[in-house]
Amino acid sequence: MDFLSVIRRWALRDKMPIREISRRTGLSRNTIRRYLRAGTVEPKLQAPSRPSKLDSYAEKLTGWLVTEQRKSRKDRRTAKQMHADLVQLGYDGSYERVAAFVRAWKGDRQRAQQTTDRGTFVPLVFQPGEAFQFDWSEDWAHVGGERIKLQVAHTKLSHSRAFLVRAYLLQTHEMLFDAHWHAFRVFEGVPGRGIYDNMKTAVDRVGAGKKRDVNARFLAMTSHYVFEANFCNPAAGWEKGQVEKNVRDARHRLWQVMPTFPDLEALNGWLEERCRVLWAETGHGTLSGSIADAWEAEKPALMPLPTAFDDFVEQSKRVSPTCLITFDRNRYSVPASFANRPVSLHIYPERLVIVAEGHVVCEHQRIIERSHRQPGRVIYDWRHYLAVVQRKPGALRNGAPFVEMPEAFRQLQRLMLHKPSGDREMVEILSLVLHHDEQDVLCAVEMALEAGVPTKTHVLNLLHRLVDGTPIDQPDVTPPLSLARKKEPEANVARYDGLRGGTRHAS
Repeated sequence: MDFLSVIRRWALRDKMPIREISRRTGLSRNTIRRYLRAGTVEPKLQAPSRPSKLDSYAEKLTGWLVTEQRKSRKDRRTAKQMHADLVQLGYDGSYERVAAFVRAWKGDRQRAQQTTDRGTFVPLVFQPGEAFQFDWSEDWAHVGGERIKLQVAHTKLSHSRAFLVRAYLLQTHEMLFDAHWHAFRVFEGVPGRGIYDNMKTAVDRVGAGKKRDVNARFLAMTSHYVFEANFCNPAAGWEKGQVEKNVRDARHRLWQVMPTFPDLEALNGWLEERCRVLWAETGHGTLSGSIADAWEAEKPALMPLPTAFDDFVEQSKRVSPTCLITFDRNRYSVPASFANRPVSLHIYPERLVIVAEGHVVCEHQRIIERSHRQPGRVIYDWRHYLAVVQRKPGALRNGAPFVEMPEAFRQLQRLMLHKPSGDREMVEILSLVLHHDEQDVLCAVEMALEAGVPTKTHVLNLLHRLVDGTPIDQPDVTPPLSLARKKEPEANVARYDGLRGGTRHAS
């Protein structure tokens, strides 16, 4: 470039003859004339086009690359695999040439995506109370002494941009419904419509255009909270860009500065409080003031909050002969009267409710195990098996459900099983919880153990006094020392002969 600049200065400014410039530079006069005529400022080297063995296969390879781009990342063929396929078609060139072609094609495609393929968009504006956006993400947190992966629900009001982040262990229907309730509770109202992607918990099938087969349970939730559900086009995340940005911002606002928590409830409490703090600290961007100020102005436009949606998912189960049902690799006990019968399981985010014949049979705290390497757990309620041990009292000795009884019952059982018919007597004591308050029965058992009289009769006596309100503590009837006997009576049975008085009895 410096060399061309010197030639142009000599010829155009100093009016030096071309012959003299040729003598000084060693270039031919025709070359100098060509540079000056073309107005060349910097040299451009044109690589000569050379034929390649790949030229006859370039169209085929380009078609393969276009097809592979439409597949998922894990299903795409590598350049080495495509080279092997070209060899099968007769290509005898090197792999390096194929790899260079693939790199050049991907580079051109990437540059195109960064310009024209990115498309153009129209800025969106939302009226107060008009809409909210919802999305899921995956993040990690230290909960209960271990680092676990969480499914995080993000809900954001489109006008005020107030948001709520809530963590769950699963991304299921009941978790989705629970996330909506807590979001509406925090927002203190319900917007007119919700904007979603085509998540499987809401859409059963994506049809042509905007046609969607919406899940019936999800539709019931939208009807309960009275809002309209709108679904984006597939792979069009920009249609709910506000919540997509919220997912990205939450990683450095929340998850990277997050402390450890004893349980998920404490984590969600911290997330809710932290979101409220961020509302006050973050400017709205479009409206004056903070997100909190915009939310206060939007609240009157929200529909008043209704009662919470009964956010369960129902499944039909059949109770096993061992009075158990199976759910998510874990087993839960059911009262023995429903053994070998169908029941309905209502699945909530934190509990399981078993319903039969229109009535709630029992409840269990839900156990969610993320690791499939561990065996499933069995959750017993020993009260569910009382009807069985009443008929089979011998099962009480090694019955697995009765390992979880209160310690007072376990201690009484150890004493009872050493007596003849002690197992049946123990079953009768345990069965008292079916008709009396369990705490009263437990208190009576503890008092019987403390008194050193672990019998059914004594437990019943104490229980009746507790139920009737009779004082348990009796006054001290120990006689004073002045009334102590000085001479112990003799055991003389012959004294009773004097009572006969010489009268002859029939015996």
